Amino acid sequence: MPDVVEFRREGAIAVITVNHPPVNALNNAMRKGLVAALERARDDAEVKAVVLAAAGRTFIAGADITEFNLAPVSPTTIDVIETLDAMQKPVVAALHGTPLGGGLEVALGCHFRVALAGTRLGLPEIKLGLMPGAGGTQRLPRLIGMDKAMAMILSGDPIGADDAKSYGLVDEIVSDDLLSSAISFAQRVVAEKRPLTRARDRDDKLAELRANPAKFDELAAPYAKRARGLHAPAKALEALRWTLDVPVADALIRERDTFIELKNGAQSKAQRHIFFAEREAAKVAGLPKDVKPVDVKRAAVIGAGTMGGGIAMCFANAGIPVTIVETSAEALKRGLDLVAKNYAASAKRGGMSAEDVETRTGLIHGTTDIGEIADAEMVIEAVFEDIGVKREVLGKLDANGKPGAVLATNTSYLDVNEIAHFTDRPQSVLGMHFFSPANVMRLLEIVRGADTDPQTLATAVGIARKIGKVPVVVGVCHGFVGNRILRVRSTEAERLLLEGALPQDVDGALTAFGFPLGSFGVSDLAGLDISWRMRKAQGARAEIADQLCEMGRFGQKTGRGFYLYEAGSRTPKPDPEVEALIVATSQRLGIARRALSRDEITERLLFPMINEGARILDEGIAQRPGDIDVIWVYGYGFPAWRGGLMYYADQVGLPYIRDRLKEFAKQTGDTKHEPAPLLVKLANEGKGFGSLGGKD
Repeated sequence: MPDVVEFRREGAIAVITVNHPPVNALNNAMRKGLVAALERARDDAEVKAVVLAAAGRTFIAGADITEFNLAPVSPTTIDVIETLDAMQKPVVAALHGTPLGGGLEVALGCHFRVALAGTRLGLPEIKLGLMPGAGGTQRLPRLIGMDKAMAMILSGDPIGADDAKSYGLVDEIVSDDLLSSAISFAQRVVAEKRPLTRARDRDDKLAELRANPAKFDELAAPYAKRARGLHAPAKALEALRWTLDVPVADALIRERDTFIELKNGAQSKAQRHIFFAEREAAKVAGLPKDVKPVDVKRAAVIGAGTMGGGIAMCFANAGIPVTIVETSAEALKRGLDLVAKNYAASAKRGGMSAEDVETRTGLIHGTTDIGEIADAEMVIEAVFEDIGVKREVLGKLDANGKPGAVLATNTSYLDVNEIAHFTDRPQSVLGMHFFSPANVMRLLEIVRGADTDPQTLATAVGIARKIGKVPVVVGVCHGFVGNRILRVRSTEAERLLLEGALPQDVDGALTAFGFPLGSFGVSDLAGLDISWRMRKAQGARAEIADQLCEMGRFGQKTGRGFYLYEAGSRTPKPDPEVEALIVATSQRLGIARRALSRDEITERLLFPMINEGARILDEGIAQRPGDIDVIWVYGYGFPAWRGGLMYYADQVGLPYIRDRLKEFAKQTGDTKHEPAPLLVKLANEGKGFGSLGGKD
């Protein structure tokens, strides 16, 4: 028997323990070991029951994703579960940590489940463009009911042990000594001669739904609506429906076939790429593994605006006390009131309890005295995006901040190296670019300055993970990675308006591609005045956007931007006034308007972005193509099922993109459309960006 699975006896109870750190991934060696151990317990007459447990920090946390691109090797996870199904002796799963995916499906194959308090259980396959493929769609609804099973499978989010117990997924929760408790539970099952009903044979939770199948469509409708072109949710809903009218043995076969179909599909491959790219982003070049980060016991945020308040909430949500500093009592009150409003909204949606709100609010302290940052190990400025204002604030942080504290700037564009030298400790300064709303968006660009020392960088990366962010370390340039590429898209979107497109044409191409909002919809949401102010500071101009701002059209906040918005509505409506302005501007500039197809618009927007990504890689601003993909998926709504910007480029083919960029350069006269040297090199060699590093 492989070492990854251990077998021992506790009296009449066989204890089978998996031991494959760090997460007990269900690889081939473990599957072989489990089948062998279960068969041994089955054939041992002295064994009356089995406890299936796991060493380390978690029960089986899912399949080994590294095996996904390999041909299936027997025994499969299904073989393990079929062995469990065939057991005539009680099998109790002892759950702790995060039993997820195939791990939870194995637990569903057991007769009973005992969980340690704090355990999180889930079927996250949907987030990888998949659905459960080892019985999850058939066993879970029979065990906990269709509504709850549908929520777990279609969201991919785990549930806590208490919910699992109330649903009927877990039979007992224990506070300590899980293994002893599970053995005692197994002994009681034997003594009481409890029936060994398999989850696949349960019907009581589906009887009502089977009598009224229309109810299924009612339950499924919200999930189908949100799917927006995704294959996995539609397939998962189809599989869940099988519980009502397909024999379970047949449904299990169909489920596996569908899982394999999804696994081999383009969407799942793209989503798995993002999964691995996020892991790779955690590996920071030049950061020694033994560097010791600063222990951040208290944080401070300068500025109580929307961004500052959101950043403070991130720390409070992670249990870290945080001080918000403002220049006036009025501004401070507005900021704290907005934080309270955001927490109240979360509680109303059911995202947290009233007790959670009280606890988190209690961790946020507001002040107008910057001297109160003296005990903070990390201070983040979130003030107005003006270099003069940054100079003044950083000087104050330098004077008042704790020695050795991390001094971070939340700038979106400005030169972090210049900002660092507004202090006498540039080694302690870096960028921490949060995305709005900061308390919701998962991406955090961490900008490593020329003088940033390893401890400062390690502290920022560590705290990012602690507050639930996906950190990506980038270098210093205007706009860093995300906004530098976004600027290219914005410029091209404006150019398309002048050439013949309307805002709804451009945005329609992007939403059809998979973005939640188009370029002009995003501008209206953020406020056109923000970019306008930045352009004026740089001496730049955007013909259409600047004219709209001069007319007082700032987007949703004024009810008018690129689109019209009715009072209380965020739904954009085309505006004839804007369309007339666009046509008149084209005429004034001597640009002959023409019809632009959706495909051309899409290429004109995306290919220059890919080109800029190639330049960013060549300059070393991003460590790897996958980092750009993670930034654009988590920060800008690039559809995960397309794998991110640079992954998408590889799927299209770099030779085609190279040639189209050359055509765009001739067409527009803009030399920035000329393909970047790195893109040309890879295209000429028949390679893609994936060849530069990172895992697929």
